[in-house]
Amino acid sequence: MAQMLDCPLYILTVDPLPEDELDIEKSHYISKWEELAKEHGAEEFIVKYNEKRPIAKVIGEVVKQKHITQIVLGQTAQSRWREITKGSFINVLLHEIPFIDLHIVSVSRELKNQDGFYEKGIRAYLIKDSKGYKLTFVHTPQDVHEGIFFKEIGTDFNNGIFKFMKDNQMIEVHVKEDYVTDLE
Repeated sequence: MAQMLDCPLYILTVDPLPEDELDIEKSHYISKWEELAKEHGAEEFIVKYNEKRPIAKVIGEVVKQKHITQIVLGQTAQSRWREITKGSFINVLLHEIPFIDLHIVSVSRELKNQDGFYEKGIRAYLIKDSKGYKLTFVHTPQDVHEGIFFKEIGTDFNNGIFKFMKDNQMIEVHVKEDYVTDLE
């Protein structure tokens, strides 16, 4: 749509949790959206973490800052009961930002986790040593990378995925028994 209208494309995602408390599914979701943003030439990929304000207010603020006139919104179907008790998000958004064209795309309610099961992510660090990169949960001056560790459920060892930023790109590496052998 942005190409047809010859206008900039902005992608916004809003989450009430801090970045280091995201679960693996949400972290993968955000990484995938960031890749798609680059692939489609987005002007900016905007992520608002730890957002306590209503989502409609956050969207309204970004719309006004960026002078946006068209919004494409992904939304799951609401039950009639939820709409009656909580109100329609679309109506709240239209009240917040009148005179904006709003396009709704239906989104599935299911989150599919194809990579296994992981606990909620926690802040962690990698320290270089003779075996490779050791995972630690305490910040020290020897830290090489800071990121989020997603531990596999059902293991006593620190096995899972460590995600961190390197050269403005999200890197995801596998951790086996506290160690990462390859950062690629």
